[in-house]
Amino acid sequence: MTDNLPEPIHEDRVWSDERWMARVIKNEDDDGWAVSMTLHCESEPALVGPWTMGRDKKNPKPLDVTAFHTLVKTANEILRRHEQQLHAQLHRNVTVTVDGRRIRVAMAIVPDEEGATASLVAKDAFGEPLARVSVSPTFTLNARSALAWVESGFARPQ
Repeated sequence: MTDNLPEPIHEDRVWSDERWMARVIKNEDDDGWAVSMTLHCESEPALVGPWTMGRDKKNPKPLDVTAFHTLVKTANEILRRHEQQLHAQLHRNVTVTVDGRRIRVAMAIVPDEEGATASLVAKDAFGEPLARVSVSPTFTLNARSALAWVESGFARPQ
């Protein structure tokens, strides 16, 4: 392995590759076990879920390659859903019809620790930009507000 990549671990309670680490941990709430999946660059796990008891009904079932790959797939899916949710929160769009023309109005929010910013963009049916204005990140984009903006001649909404 190179200096930048961690060595793989293949133990009963810890399993890792160059991207993910699975750890079987004692469940704090009861007698059972849990498994956590953490990206190597992150401090918090992306996934924590129940883990199966072993045959002795006392210790956890050991991790293996099949279980690890299933956990990686599940953790990647959770990250993908979080990214989609964040994208949906920061990017909205509606289409309105004005004078027989379909106009797509999109709002994009750019988060920032100093203060988020946002913009409205109007495009025609061919994707050609018609207007762009800055708006408050708290601006509510819906069919009514988009139509009002277009009908105002793309004046900056208050």
